[in-house]
Amino acid sequence: DYETLRAINPRIVLASISGFGQTGPYRDRGGFDQIAQGMGGLMWLTGLPGQGPVRAGVAIADSASGLYAVVGILIALAERGDSGEGQWVQTSLLQSQIALLDFQAARYLVDGVVPEQAGNDHPTSTPMGLYRTADGFINIGASGEDLWRRLCRAIGHPALAERPEFRSEPDRLANRPRLNAELGAILAGRPSREWLDAFTAHGVPAGPVNRMDEVFADPQVEHLGMAVPVQHPRRGAIRLVGQPVVLSRTPAGIAAPTPEAGAHTDDILGGLGYTPQEVADFRSRRVI
Repeated sequence: DYETLRAINPRIVLASISGFGQTGPYRDRGGFDQIAQGMGGLMWLTGLPGQGPVRAGVAIADSASGLYAVVGILIALAERGDSGEGQWVQTSLLQSQIALLDFQAARYLVDGVVPEQAGNDHPTSTPMGLYRTADGFINIGASGEDLWRRLCRAIGHPALAERPEFRSEPDRLANRPRLNAELGAILAGRPSREWLDAFTAHGVPAGPVNRMDEVFADPQVEHLGMAVPVQHPRRGAIRLVGQPVVLSRTPAGIAAPTPEAGAHTDDILGGLGYTPQEVADFRSRRVI
């Protein structure tokens, strides 16, 4: 445990990720991502109104816990440069999931509002959500008065911005079903690509709704190098997800796929000074 390790090396930084925390009434419970999504409030925020709880499509609490742990480790390493001492970094699936609730959690903690499912609409701003076009779907983000007026010009209906029921953001939010119906009727008349070009020309944030194959065929995704080719010993040429952080002086790279179990055992033991005969003996006795 940390105290034992600290007694040996006071500079050690130990990171622990659990389901629910290192202390407290749930400390001994097993945790999985979906359990944390439910306990942390996300499943009652995700999905269409009245649909019932819906999990996110990826292991969001798992991934966030790893990221928060890394942030904690980096903070501890930076602080160690001043104090000379390490520390115990802790996070959990539950803590990470709650932290990700962001403004939805603040709506309750500050204003006492229990957020409900809003489907593909933004909970507090409109028009900001999913809209059907002649050949698919697009997402539009036009919160605030300037973007709202740009949107109206981009779709060829500038007078829409001056209608009393849509004039301010509170008005638009109060009349969102009517607004979405009117925008939907307009947007259904042209294909997604034409609308996206028009929105880009008018400075309105918008984007396609891609399936996985479309994600990695997108020219911006290709430019960012988010699919990295590697050679797998059994599968041959494959692609792996690239790193999302760009470092100017020490850029990340992916050199190989995840190794098979024990793929580097001989190299590691050889580097530690064991002879091939000793490694073979370990293997024959099932030490490795």
